[in-house]
Amino acid sequence: MQGVNVNFVREHIDSFLNYLAVERGLSSNTLDAYFNDLTGLIEFLEDGGGPRRWADVGASDISAFVDDLDERGYARSTRARKIAALKSMFRFLREEGLVEDNPTEALRSPRSGRTLPKALSIEQIDLMMAAIYEDETPEGIRDAAMLEVLYAAGLRVSELVGLDIRDVDLEAGSIRCVGKGSKERVVPVHAQALESVNTYLDTVRPVYERQSNAQALFLNRNGRRLTRQGFWLRLKRIARAAGIPEDITPHTLRHSFATHMLRGGASLRHVQEMLGHASIATTQIYTHLTSEHVREEYDRAFPRA
Repeated sequence: MQGVNVNFVREHIDSFLNYLAVERGLSSNTLDAYFNDLTGLIEFLEDGGGPRRWADVGASDISAFVDDLDERGYARSTRARKIAALKSMFRFLREEGLVEDNPTEALRSPRSGRTLPKALSIEQIDLMMAAIYEDETPEGIRDAAMLEVLYAAGLRVSELVGLDIRDVDLEAGSIRCVGKGSKERVVPVHAQALESVNTYLDTVRPVYERQSNAQALFLNRNGRRLTRQGFWLRLKRIARAAGIPEDITPHTLRHSFATHMLRGGASLRHVQEMLGHASIATTQIYTHLTSEHVREEYDRAFPRA
C-alpha cells in the first residue's frame, strides 16, 4: 500500500485480531475474514488518496466504504460482517487510546427490506453543476464531464469509471455501459453532458493519456483510469464548493436521476431499463419518493388541503 505505513497499520490489526482470539475466542476463519475486511477498508481509502492513519478516518470515509460495498453487490450477510468488523476494530482502537473518536458509532448493520434512498433536489443539482463549471482546471473540466454523465445517465459509479472512449457515441447521443452481471445497456444522454465530454476529450484527456490506458475514458493526472474512490473524493470537493452536505455519494446522483425522471413523467419501465435493474421491483422503491412529491403538490395546490 503505497504511502501507508504498513507496519503501523498491520501492528494494530494484528493486535486487534489477537484480542479477538484470546478474549473472545473467535475461530481462525472469522479472524481471517475480519483481516480481509479491515485491509479492504485500508485499500479503499488508499486507492483515492484518503486518510492514511486510523485516527484520521472519519464517518464520511466509513459511509463511502459501506456505500461502495453495496455498489459492488455484496450480499447483506457479507456487508453485515464487514460492518461488524469495522465497528469492533474502532471500539478496540478507542479503548486502547489509539483514536479519539469512533467514526462507526452511527453505523448500522443492513436490515432486511429496503430503505428509501436519498435524493438531491433539482436546485441542489444545479448548484453542483454551477460549482464545477467554475473550475476551469483540467481536473475541473474532467469532473464536469463525469458529473454530467453520472447524473444524466443514472450510472453506478463503477459503470462511470469503467467507461471506455468507444462507449460514448456523440452522434447518437448515448452511452453504452456494462452493469451488474456483465449486462450491457445503452442509455440516452442529453446534449449538455455530451458537450462536456467532448470538451474533456479535446482539451484534457490527450494531456493525461498514457499508452497503457489508451481505451479508458476518464483518467487521473497520472494517466491511469480514475477509480471509484478517486471520484468520490472529487465529488466531496464539488459538494463542498456548492454548499451541499458532504455525506452525498456517487450513488446519490443515481438516486436523484431516478427520482427526477419519475417526477418528470417517465414510466417506471423506462427508468428500470435506464438504471439497468434486472427486476422492476428494484425500481419500484422510487415510487415512494414520487408519491411524497405528489402529496406535497396536492397540499400546496388544493384549496381545502
